[in-house]
Amino acid sequence: MFRVLGSNKRFCDGVTRRDLMHVGALAPLGLTLAHAPNARADHKPAATALPGFGSAKRCILLLLWGSPSQIDTFDPKPDAPVEIRGALGSIQSAMPGVRVGEIFPRIAKKLNEMTVLRSLTHPYPVHGVSFATTAVPTTDIPLETNPRDSRQWPYIGSVVDHLESRGETKAPAVPRNYGLPFPFGSKRGPARSGPFGGFLGPAFDTVWSEFSAKGTKEVLRDSGSPGAPTPIVADPYLGILPTDRFETGPTADAGITLDRLNDRLSLLDQLDAARRTLDSRDTTAGFDRNRDLARAVLASGKLRDALDIQRESSKLRDRYGMTLFGQSCLAARRVLEAGGRFVTVCWDEYGLFNTGWDTHIYQVPRLKDELGPSLDSAFTALLEDLDARGMLKDTAVVILSEHGRTPRVQNVAGGGRDHWSRAYSAAFAGAGFARGRMIGRTDKIGGTVTEVPFSPKDVVATMFHVLGIDPAGEIRDRENRPYAIGGVGRVRSELLA
Repeated sequence: MFRVLGSNKRFCDGVTRRDLMHVGALAPLGLTLAHAPNARADHKPAATALPGFGSAKRCILLLLWGSPSQIDTFDPKPDAPVEIRGALGSIQSAMPGVRVGEIFPRIAKKLNEMTVLRSLTHPYPVHGVSFATTAVPTTDIPLETNPRDSRQWPYIGSVVDHLESRGETKAPAVPRNYGLPFPFGSKRGPARSGPFGGFLGPAFDTVWSEFSAKGTKEVLRDSGSPGAPTPIVADPYLGILPTDRFETGPTADAGITLDRLNDRLSLLDQLDAARRTLDSRDTTAGFDRNRDLARAVLASGKLRDALDIQRESSKLRDRYGMTLFGQSCLAARRVLEAGGRFVTVCWDEYGLFNTGWDTHIYQVPRLKDELGPSLDSAFTALLEDLDARGMLKDTAVVILSEHGRTPRVQNVAGGGRDHWSRAYSAAFAGAGFARGRMIGRTDKIGGTVTEVPFSPKDVVATMFHVLGIDPAGEIRDRENRPYAIGGVGRVRSELLA
């Protein structure tokens, strides 16, 4: 089913009615979500047979929720008609013969230091963060909107945390699987699927920081959905004050912010009181682990110190950009230095739906004035900062999203592109990944992969490989059923140095 145009009849999560029909049409092809506890990867080569295994001690995943347009970022089509290439131009990069969107002038100069993948493809044009960042073999709307769906597989960082916690006698002072700037989806509505423990249970959910300050710039936000309000939003992704701080955040399922604990009560007393309201075995198990983690975090203070970005020079902070995403990237580097293993920096929705990188409407001004400049500054500053500290050689950095956007620009205010999953891009840098490599090709309108197709499952498996985790190895759920860590994904040598 080939689609170029989207629909303006959108649900509050950005899913269109046509998208739902498209996913539903996959059922006769056997592409509904099976629990698949015995999904194996026997066709994959042994981890030791490919380069880069275990080359990364740690990883930063830059998760661009809402999904950038491949055409306006890493896969421009300068020779296509204007209704395809859009109003924004492209520029030559440091990689000979390769152009990127004009919104990335700094990334263009560093493209020879990273690998760009232009040929990601899958059949689900919905905001499938779970599908993009776990080994779950297929997906559907209920799974992507329910983090506790019994069919969920664990997030990449959750697997890292689980494997390293085996035989652990005490909780780490810094969470191994940490997220910035605030709990996923919390500034627009209830949490969505993705960075959770899946069949490992809530004990291995991502632990998030919190950021409560309002942005310094107010903007009228129009979601483009008929009947939806157009509120004025002080979006911190547009700008924050140098004095605005990250908090260590709530412990999973407890709803208690560590920075706001009452001095008259001990942390343990408060958590135990909250625990009495819980009646789920899974939730209780997760609560026990997070209670121990909370105690370790408070006793050490290492995480609190890591989040104190005010200790950095104003010059460095300005280089990252005085925006929520830029300062989150800086904080991510500090969390890794303090002992973190996997840090997610999410550019999330803020205030209402169709925000983040979900550019159904006003795409041109948002890419040009907001999204592009902030990612361009933050990503390149992060690479330079890690390199200057000798960390880039053993730190993997990945830019990833859940899908791409339609080749044809929609006739809406400010231009826009709808959901598209047949072709999109990702970027990789640092430990384990090749430098100066362009992988894959799409057709003349950036709508279909024509060379070297990649599944998101392959990206997940390759990230495990770089982190020293054999994706063909075994992991077990709470019922002791075995799963292949990387599911059906394959380690792809094209990405590896």
